[in-house]
Amino acid sequence: MGAALARAAIDSRHDVVLVSGPVQVDYPAGAEVIWVRTTDEMLEAASAQFAGCDGMIGAAAPCDYMPRVVSAQKLSKTGEPIRLELIETPDVVARLGQCKRADQWVIGFALETEDRRFRAIVKLQQKHCDLMVSNGPQAIDSHENEVELLAPDGEVLAKISGSKEHVAAELLREIDDRLISGPEF
Repeated sequence: MGAALARAAIDSRHDVVLVSGPVQVDYPAGAEVIWVRTTDEMLEAASAQFAGCDGMIGAAAPCDYMPRVVSAQKLSKTGEPIRLELIETPDVVARLGQCKRADQWVIGFALETEDRRFRAIVKLQQKHCDLMVSNGPQAIDSHENEVELLAPDGEVLAKISGSKEHVAAELLREIDDRLISGPEF
């Protein structure tokens, strides 16, 4: 979805900077791509770029958890169980949403498997987003997507389905109308 959104933004004459993890995606020419490996690196790079941007669309799905301890070398078998302890990673969209200036906007994506709209609205509010895009797990590794664009009050502003390119173009049109060139809702 991120590559489709980048293409739609470029087609709408926006400058695009992508902060991307290690994925097998062909990003469009014309987009500046900053590659990262960890969620911490993504937060650092996104924060540095966000300072000079009008807005941010958080379409990435970085890891929610990481190992508390990462070994610098291979762990050999001992015949004993190994305990894996996970800790939460930083929430990139929430951090940027909290520090946005009055003239900036933040849009998040909420991929949920149950109570999709409710959970997306909760995320929208918790992350200080201006809009939230709700979609389900069927979007993963698919060329199609079905989304709802939600306002802070929970109103469904748009339901869009089709190819990811179509969904991205329609989302960018809505974002442009509502946050960039049109009146605020």
